Amino acid sequence: MEVIHKRRSIRKYRPDPVPDELVERVLEAARLIPSGKNMQPQHFVVVRDPETKRRMQLRPQTEEAPVIVVGLIDPTMGRCSPSDGIIAFEHLILAAVNYGLGACWKGTYLGHLEEHAESIKEAIGAPGHMEVVAYTPLGYPDEDPDPRDKKPLAEMVHYEKFKA
Repeated sequence: MEVIHKRRSIRKYRPDPVPDELVERVLEAARLIPSGKNMQPQHFVVVRDPETKRRMQLRPQTEEAPVIVVGLIDPTMGRCSPSDGIIAFEHLILAAVNYGLGACWKGTYLGHLEEHAESIKEAIGAPGHMEVVAYTPLGYPDEDPDPRDKKPLAEMVHYEKFKA
């Protein structure tokens, strides 16, 4: 629960490089997700090269992070679901927080990615059939945002039937 409470969207990063071992630990958390029918359609591309980041056409603050991780799924693997990629990406972000890194989810299903999906795929050399689910900057935070207000649980949870 501590990691869940500490998770914030980080938009400013220190320029310090993130060691490969740490990136691999974060990716390992994403690899271990339960996947529908164990199809495991998720793929990840780790981008450190400034020129590749520039060609992805992301927001400038995102490009400044030492690492960008792009999450994709292969929809040709039968009846796989984008939710496999989404679950994997949330595991990745929570693992990042666990290891002292910051991240900021940017995803198709949140309306942040549609205009960038093709430039991202082209920049990272993803095959045309692959779908970009999300990307995140990854690095050591250079900010410590306050937690955002959240609704009380009683406003979100309903028992037996939805009650307005």
